[in-house]
Amino acid sequence: MLRRCLLAYVIIALLALLASYLSDWVNKRPAEGNSWTTARRDSAQLLANPQSIKDDALVTVFAAKTYGWRGHFAVHTWLVVKRRGETHYTRYDVIGWRSNDLIRKDYAIADGYWYGARPRMLVEHRGDAAEAMIPRLEAAVHSYPYPHTYHAWPGPNSNTFIAHIARQVPALRLNMPANAIGKDYRPLTNPIGRPPSGKGVQLSILGLLGVNLGEQEGIEVNLLGMDLGINVSPLQVRLPFIGNLPAENNKP
Repeated sequence: MLRRCLLAYVIIALLALLASYLSDWVNKRPAEGNSWTTARRDSAQLLANPQSIKDDALVTVFAAKTYGWRGHFAVHTWLVVKRRGETHYTRYDVIGWRSNDLIRKDYAIADGYWYGARPRMLVEHRGDAAEAMIPRLEAAVHSYPYPHTYHAWPGPNSNTFIAHIARQVPALRLNMPANAIGKDYRPLTNPIGRPPSGKGVQLSILGLLGVNLGEQEGIEVNLLGMDLGINVSPLQVRLPFIGNLPAENNKP
């Protein structure tokens, strides 16, 4: 029985990987340039000019495929906030190169293409709810336990960072994609806790083997960083390499 389950898991993962490649081919993903230095980084026009919403607060999380061939396997996620009265956005990422402190503030344009990949908004909050959330989010940014450690797989990485923030602030109600590799990373000394949504329970061994039972995640099994599961609210299938289907549309 176990052997059949593992075989089915592998077959589904391979089909999902093939679908990821086919999706980029059919949709003709824009060329990223000869190197990451020339890849597209301009605004995707997903956020309003901050001066036009000066009197509004905003909190949002974006995801975009990682650079190059890695984009068929995983996404990179980041946090964007704006307090009421501010005329600029503040962006927080974990970046795994050229820095002793991996937490980067305003590393790139808030809604910018991620080295050629168009970002997608995962969640958005505005008004009083966003304003009240921002101090807690920024406290979570500064409490990230791995500011000097980065491993693309299985973590800790940029998705571990955003998952940490979401756990600390469940009001964010973040539904991280199944292909946000690193979101399930937990150290061997702390294998049980809350899932990335902050509501539910997670068992995870270094992000390599585990299960999530959560309000946003539904039921999700992780094997070697490949997440497979189903969510009821909203109804979604959670697939490795692809993410959540159908994807939630939180574009303003």
